[in-house]
Amino acid sequence: MELTLAGSPALSITLDEVTQVGQARRWAQQLATDTGFEASDGGRVALVATELATNVIKHGQGGILHLREIPGRSVRGVEIVAVDRGPGFHLAACLQDGFSTGGTQGIGLGAVVRQSQLMDVYSDQRGSVVLARLFPRQQADEDIRFGVSQTALHGEHFCGDSWALAVKDTVWTMMMVDGLGHGEAASVAAAAAVKAFADHPQAEPAVMMDEMHRSMMGTRGGAAAVARVDTAQGSLRFAGIGNISACVVSAEVTRGLASHPGIVGAQFRHAQTFDFGDIIGKLLIMHSDGLQSRWRMADYPGLLHRHPAVIAAVLHRDFNRNRDDATVMVVALERTHV
Repeated sequence: MELTLAGSPALSITLDEVTQVGQARRWAQQLATDTGFEASDGGRVALVATELATNVIKHGQGGILHLREIPGRSVRGVEIVAVDRGPGFHLAACLQDGFSTGGTQGIGLGAVVRQSQLMDVYSDQRGSVVLARLFPRQQADEDIRFGVSQTALHGEHFCGDSWALAVKDTVWTMMMVDGLGHGEAASVAAAAAVKAFADHPQAEPAVMMDEMHRSMMGTRGGAAAVARVDTAQGSLRFAGIGNISACVVSAEVTRGLASHPGIVGAQFRHAQTFDFGDIIGKLLIMHSDGLQSRWRMADYPGLLHRHPAVIAAVLHRDFNRNRDDATVMVVALERTHV
């Protein structure tokens, strides 16, 4: 498999009244069409969006629905993530048709499971995150186990954070960039970094940093980090400039990945690459400084074993500073073979 994905913010719908369910359904149907679903098959996407949006409003005390296009290993699909701060729920019970905590028919989550190729949930007293990924019925695809949660500063039309992912055989390369400040100028700086990544997706991390530096000259510049993982060898190479946080997380320990001071596109010493082994079965988590760094996976029992997209959404919900653009990427480091 080979792909290069330049990231973009999801379509996000605030859910606090029932009229917004219709908006969620229409946006989901249009995204399915744009992604390549046939008209009848796109109805599955609209149904899942409707059910999740309804659950957020009726049972989650309001929240947000995120919609984005995602890659599979051969075709594109749609990801829907519902996020709330409600009282939580017991998943096994809620998957049974007829069970409801709010006086409804109780068919929502059961329908989501039936219509989606992948569903995952994390729910506790802080709220719930429900993930659904759907691919065209006639082109059912294998999920790529990564997730991103991203928002621009409230009220901004542009996001100064960006990210990218490249996969070639057993090598995964991930990049995150945070343009200085926020708004359109920061977005231009981030876009320049993403273009450099797309032009050289298989470059070593230090080489990639130099390419991004050249591409970002003349912009505001920013912070950036690149992680290159060989899943066959079980190794990771990392280079970072500025305040992109990155770590490898397991049940036993969280290991930070060091970045150097500087501004990509302006000034920094030559980027240095650090090598790490023994990464298989762990998570790579990268985030911009719009997210607080004081989170601890141990405070969320069981979250480590959820889908990376669920983990990203939980961390984004609970640790967003709400005074800058915020992005978190989570990648499952799993053994693959050519």
